[in-house]
Amino acid sequence: MYGVAMGSESVRSRREEYAETTREALLEAARVLFVADGYGQAGVEAIARAARVTRGAFYHHFEDKAALFEALVERLQAKAADHVRRAAGGVADPRQRLLTGAAAFLEACVEPDYRRLVIEDAPAVLGAVRCRAIEDRYAIGMMVAAVSEMKAAGRFEASDPVLAARMIAAMLCEAALLIGEARDPAPLRRDTLEIVERVFGAFLRASR
Repeated sequence: MYGVAMGSESVRSRREEYAETTREALLEAARVLFVADGYGQAGVEAIARAARVTRGAFYHHFEDKAALFEALVERLQAKAADHVRRAAGGVADPRQRLLTGAAAFLEACVEPDYRRLVIEDAPAVLGAVRCRAIEDRYAIGMMVAAVSEMKAAGRFEASDPVLAARMIAAMLCEAALLIGEARDPAPLRRDTLEIVERVFGAFLRASR
């Protein structure tokens, strides 16, 4: 009896491992094709072929191409949030923590995958409401939470800290597009962070 149970568990584990491997192959193939060709040009057939799986396997894991795209956006947002968390999590001063987090978020935004899929394509593919819901769970949500906390502590002067955080995040995303197109991105990156620092400085109160 125990042998049968262990055998069934082993088969299930192998099946789960194969399913996860297939899903990862689809996500990776889609990432490459979406970045290279754009969402509209990359079809399900091409994605499945690049992943070396069948169309049936594709639809076993994802309802449609949009669902696969959303999974990629979620993954990129989670990666960006982790980058921000690692960069700013240990910074004690609230002002410096926000600035460090903003710089880390900009670094994530200029990555080709993030810039193409999250900033350029996601609003058209997923819609503004769905994009905002995903953003709120990751890096932008972290920025909103940090600013709201400072507002509650009397350290942030904006009447609407959520709006302020969203506007700064939008500025960073727009800057990422410009940096991605620039022949010499270093000065533009430096100027962007200087502007962000001045904006935060206008809102932040000195410690008492």
